[in-house]
Amino acid sequence: MSELKERSQIAVEDTWNLESVYATDALWEADFESIQADVDAFEKNKGRIASDIGNLKDVIVSLYELARRLDKLYVYASMRSDQDTGNTFYQAMRSRAQSLYVRFSAASAFFEPEILSHSEETVLSAIDAQEGLEPYRRVLTEILRRSAHTLDDRTEALLAQAENMAGVPRNVFSVFTNADLTYPDAVLSDGTRVPVANSNFISHLESENRELREAVFKTYYKQLGSFRNAIAGMLEGNVKQASFYAKARNYSSNRASYLSGSHIPEEVYDNLIEAVHQALPAMYRYVAIRKKILGVDELHMYDVYTPLFEAGGKKYPIGEAKKIVKEGLKPMGEEYLSILQEGFDNRWIDVYPNRGKRGGAYSSGCFDTIPFVLLNYQETLDNVFTLAHEMGHSIHSYYSHKNQPFQTADYRIFVAEVASTCNEALLIHDMLQKTTDKAERAYLLNHYLDTFKGTLFRQTMFAEFEHKIHQMNEKGIPLTADALCKLYLELNQLYFGPDMVSDEEISCEWMRIPHFYTPFYVYQYATGFSAATALSSRILREGMTAVEEYKKFLKGGGSMDPIDLLKMAGVDMTTKKPVADALALFEQLVGELEELV
Repeated sequence: MSELKERSQIAVEDTWNLESVYATDALWEADFESIQADVDAFEKNKGRIASDIGNLKDVIVSLYELARRLDKLYVYASMRSDQDTGNTFYQAMRSRAQSLYVRFSAASAFFEPEILSHSEETVLSAIDAQEGLEPYRRVLTEILRRSAHTLDDRTEALLAQAENMAGVPRNVFSVFTNADLTYPDAVLSDGTRVPVANSNFISHLESENRELREAVFKTYYKQLGSFRNAIAGMLEGNVKQASFYAKARNYSSNRASYLSGSHIPEEVYDNLIEAVHQALPAMYRYVAIRKKILGVDELHMYDVYTPLFEAGGKKYPIGEAKKIVKEGLKPMGEEYLSILQEGFDNRWIDVYPNRGKRGGAYSSGCFDTIPFVLLNYQETLDNVFTLAHEMGHSIHSYYSHKNQPFQTADYRIFVAEVASTCNEALLIHDMLQKTTDKAERAYLLNHYLDTFKGTLFRQTMFAEFEHKIHQMNEKGIPLTADALCKLYLELNQLYFGPDMVSDEEISCEWMRIPHFYTPFYVYQYATGFSAATALSSRILREGMTAVEEYKKFLKGGGSMDPIDLLKMAGVDMTTKKPVADALALFEQLVGELEELV
C-alpha cells in the first residue's frame, strides 16, 4: 500500500485554484482588516430602520454587501484549512474568519427586530415604494414569516455572540478526527502493514481482500472507540447548543427549529422513516444476495462496501472518469455539458488525498468564487460517481449564482442533494444501457443498489438515530457513549436484518459521522435522492422539455421555498409518492439482480 502524499507532492493541476479567490495570503489579510473595520462600523446603523422605514434600502444593501465579502473571506480560509487540516496557520485563519462572522452577526443583530418593529403592511408598502428594494422582497417576506421566532435586538445580539461558543463542539470534532486523531497501521497475517486514515478508510473496505477489510475495520474502530467518551461529549455538546437555540427562539423541538428554516413540514421527515421501514424486507433481500455472492458463512459489516463482481477491480484514472461522467450526462444538453467541461478544465477540483486533508468529498465556494469540489479520489467506480455527484452540486451553484442576486443565490439544504443525485442517476442509467455483458450489468446493478443502500436506507437510519438522540436530550436523558452505542447498534440491526452480523465495532460508527454536527441535515440526502430519481426519470422520458424545467429549478436558488422549487420541476415532496417510487425501483432492481445471480 502506498503512503499518503504530503500536500506539497500533489501536482498543481490536480489541486483547486484557490489563488483565483485570493492570489496571496497577504491579500486575504488586507481584506480581513478592511472587512473587520466595516463590520465594526455597520453597528452604527442600529436604530435607523426602527426610527424610519425609509432607511431600509440603505441598511439592507450595506448588510448584504458586507455578507458577500465575508463569504469570500471565509471560503478561502476554510478550504485552505481543509486541504491540510494539520496546517496551524490556516486553522488560525479559519478561526479568525469564523470569529469575524460572529462579530458581524452581533453587529447586525438589530436588523430583523427593527424590521419587525413595523407592521407587515408597512414593510410591504416600503418594498413597493422604495426604488431598489424589489430584489430584496424574498428576504424581507421571509423575515416577516419568522416573526414569532425573532427576538428583541438585545437578545438577538446575545445569541449572535454565543455562536462562536456554540460552534466549539463541531470545530473540535473536525480538528480532532481529521488532524489530531491518527490510526496505527492495520497488520495482515503475512506482516503487510496497511496505512489507515479517514481519507482511505472506505476505499480499504472496498478491497476484494477480506482479511484486509477486516483488519482495517477493526483497527479503525478500535482506535476511534478508545476516544468514545470524548466524542460522545462533543456530540452531546452539539445537541445541547441546538436545544439552546431552539428553546430561545420558541420552537417546540430541535427538529422543528431546523426544519422551519426551509418551511419543511415535520411529516416529511416522519413519512420518510415510515416508508423506509416498510421497505426493509427488500433491503434484507439485498443483504441476502450479498451474503450469497460473497460465499461467506457470516456477512459482516466490513463486507458491506466491497464490490461483488470482478468488474469492481477495474481502476478509473481521473481523466477516464471525467469522460465517463460527461458521456452519462449527455441527456442534459450542450449548455450543461459545457459548464461541466469548464469545471474539469479550470481547476474547480481538488482531486487526490494527502496527509492531513479533510476526508470525504464536498462542493464549496460562494457567490464570487468558482464552485469548488473537494475529492479524495482513488480510482474506484464509486469515486467516479462521487465526481458526478459533487459536480452536480457545483453546477447547481453555477446556475444559481448566474441567475440570482447574492441575497437569493443560496439554495436551501433540502434541495441541495437533488442536482448531485440526479447526475448519478443519469450516469448509472447510461452505463446500464450501454453494457451488453451480463457480469458487467450485474456489477452496475449492484453499484446502483449500493447507492440506494447508502443514500436512501443508510441516511434514513442516520436521520432516525439523530431524531432519537435529540429526543433523548429533550427528555433529559444523558447522551453517554454507552447509550449512543446501544442505540446505534440496535438501528444497524434493524436496517440490515437477520443475514448481517452487526459487529460490535459498528456501534462506534456514529463517532465518525461529521453530518451529525449539522443537525437534521442527513434526512435530506434521502429525500433528495427520491426527488432526483423522479427528475432523472422524467428527463430520460421527456427529453429537453423536462431538462428546461429542471434548469429553472437549478436557476431558482433560494428565490422560492424548496417544496415549490421542486414542484416547478415536476416533483411534489409533500406527498409520499417520490419516496415510495424510489423504494419500488430499489425492489425492482433487487429482483433483477436475484435473477442474474
